[in-house]
Amino acid sequence: MKTAAVIPCRFQSSRFEGKPLAQIGGKPMMWHVYQQVTKASLIEVAYIATDSTEIGKVCDDLGMRWIMTSDRHLTGTDRVAECAQKLDVDVIVNVQGDEPFILPESINAVTKALLESTISGLAATNGYGVIDSEEEVNDSGVVKTIFSASSLALAYSRLPVPLAFRKGAIHYRQLGLYAFHKDALEFFAATKQGPIEESESVEMYRFIEHDRPVLMVGVEESGVAVDTPADLFRARQIYEQLNMAKAK
Repeated sequence: MKTAAVIPCRFQSSRFEGKPLAQIGGKPMMWHVYQQVTKASLIEVAYIATDSTEIGKVCDDLGMRWIMTSDRHLTGTDRVAECAQKLDVDVIVNVQGDEPFILPESINAVTKALLESTISGLAATNGYGVIDSEEEVNDSGVVKTIFSASSLALAYSRLPVPLAFRKGAIHYRQLGLYAFHKDALEFFAATKQGPIEESESVEMYRFIEHDRPVLMVGVEESGVAVDTPADLFRARQIYEQLNMAKAK
């Protein structure tokens, strides 16, 4: 099967306008994501997906493939679904454009799980990690997930699930790392948001609410996602630390 990775990069953002172009070590953040994706052995080709001609020009200057998409998409997966229509591939991996240190091994893990799965009707695989902070458990900006014994997603929520009612609970963070069969993205684009997706604002419910299974895959996290200027400051520090370690 042919594989491609798509990195959604929207210029407008309520919390951090122009985030994909924010500089880390003299290169835009999206460049760092792109480089990490190209290191994943199961990804044959990578693209930046954007609605910004400014981002497109930077991609041309830096030799990165990119696809212009609509500026009306409600979610990043809608943007990836538009790209899927233009690509002659079987599997599309959605990698967030604000993960400059995303691990190639994690990208490979969700890709391999989709390629090797025999689950009937499987729509996607979705990476997850363990939450080790009570603050994050209670943070509505962190999407929690629960899944079955066979690792099929049961639910996602911005509330703490499962609730530690009778005993302590292990909580898992849904990561913005997905691998899709192309026909699943066609289904996604053709299907309206259901009531739970509209309420929770978690796009994987587009599948779950219509009985399309999503397989959860445990992966190692990169350590930082850049959502705010404060996150960018931390990412720059990590970059400098990594460079200093390489120089030794």
